[in-house]
Amino acid sequence: MSLCPCGSTLEFDLCCSPILSGGQPAKTAEALMRARYSAYAKCDVDFLHSSLHPAHRQDHDRNATRRWAENSEWLGLEIAATEAGQEADDEGKVEFIATFKEKGVIRRYHEQSRFKKEQGKWFFVDGQMVKPKTEVHAGPKVGRNDPCPCGSGKKFKKCCGA
Repeated sequence: MSLCPCGSTLEFDLCCSPILSGGQPAKTAEALMRARYSAYAKCDVDFLHSSLHPAHRQDHDRNATRRWAENSEWLGLEIAATEAGQEADDEGKVEFIATFKEKGVIRRYHEQSRFKKEQGKWFFVDGQMVKPKTEVHAGPKVGRNDPCPCGSGKKFKKCCGA
């Protein structure tokens, strides 16, 4: 038995596998999000398509999805936040960070996804990438003619500021 790719610490057969196989519906938006991540890790393109909201399936590119899933090493899923999406809800949002390796480079995909439940079944509607927060340099500003903070002994403009 192996752990589920979704990061739940449960075995795959007890976590996302029943959802991927269609034997059990996702009870919450987060459960569907985790199952979709596992589907990428397991290259289950059919589940990724069927879990899309029917109104959004026409522009789904199965071949591109398959290439991304197959050519990436899926390293982990972090659920950053959820909004609604519980068993009694009809809509929900899940903010997540998926970490994967593609062409030898580790990448983090940060998205807020929308989910909708229709006739008792959760579907992925769409997602918006979460923009990184702007970070302000807290240290003192280095002038062009100041010594370079790297310790080279050169002026900043002739070293790291070049």
